[in-house]
Amino acid sequence: MSRVGMQPVAIPGGVTVTVDGPVVTAKGQKGELSITVSEGIAVTIEGAEAVVTRADDDRKLRSLHGLTRSLIANMVEGVEKGFRRELEIEGVGFRGAIQGNTLSLSLGFASPKEYTIPDGVSVTEQGGTKLVVEGADKQLVGTVAARIRSYYPAEPYKGKGVKYAGEQIRRKVGKTVA
Repeated sequence: MSRVGMQPVAIPGGVTVTVDGPVVTAKGQKGELSITVSEGIAVTIEGAEAVVTRADDDRKLRSLHGLTRSLIANMVEGVEKGFRRELEIEGVGFRGAIQGNTLSLSLGFASPKEYTIPDGVSVTEQGGTKLVVEGADKQLVGTVAARIRSYYPAEPYKGKGVKYAGEQIRRKVGKTVA
């Protein structure tokens, strides 16, 4: 049995989870999220808990059991509290600015990198060098943060570039003149 899949998902007050056939929907103060559950996986609401079960011990269903439970738990947490990723921009002249629905990153290239912020995610900048990505969908928040970071990941020689807040960059010693 899946140790993760066997645990019920606690549904806090203010969050409603509904099951309509294979579609599980969670509604809360941060928004509404839904997933489609695979065939052979069943979700039932028992009191203030969502319980995920599988039809048999098929290899595919065993692998989907824990995954489905984790996705539902992330949906419930996302619509209740939301998810947040912080990015830091380091380097002389490196800045980020938000213009409407577009994030403009000046990262030392000839022209700024433009990134269109998708629906369901909000990006805010603080002082031009800190970016905060927030949203209810954990996967979407992580994807947006990773996409922004991918434009210029922090390099190991001077440490300039875009990095996650708290990320440790292993610094290398540069070339020495003999």
